[in-house]
Amino acid sequence: MKKDIEFTKVENVFMAIVKEYNKEFQCDDWNAYIINNKEVAIDMVLIVSKGYNEDTLQETAVLRHKIESMPAKSFAKVELMQENLLTLTNFFNVTFFEGNKMLDRRYSFEKGTVKEETLRMIPLLEKRGVLLK
Repeated sequence: MKKDIEFTKVENVFMAIVKEYNKEFQCDDWNAYIINNKEVAIDMVLIVSKGYNEDTLQETAVLRHKIESMPAKSFAKVELMQENLLTLTNFFNVTFFEGNKMLDRRYSFEKGTVKEETLRMIPLLEKRGVLLK
């Protein structure tokens, strides 16, 4: 039965953590974004996120997000990342439909990799951040 299951590699759907200025609170915020860089829309996007540190046994609550549909070449803000969470490993399990096919991928930002020195311009967002392809 397992041999009948087709595992398709997720391509052109990315996660990014971006530093951007919040005009309302007049401070810099870190935000997680999902990017659909495909030529087609994706639907019923489910994102489960969690942060943890195995060394200190520290972990965050599990957060769940749903985006009904993402057009081709689009992005959506997923969640605010408090600065102290960047010292943890943060993962995002992303599940979505492309046509009639369900796809799934895990994106993991390792602890200490999201910081000022590692920020790069992210083309579709036109903002500086760390991108996982």
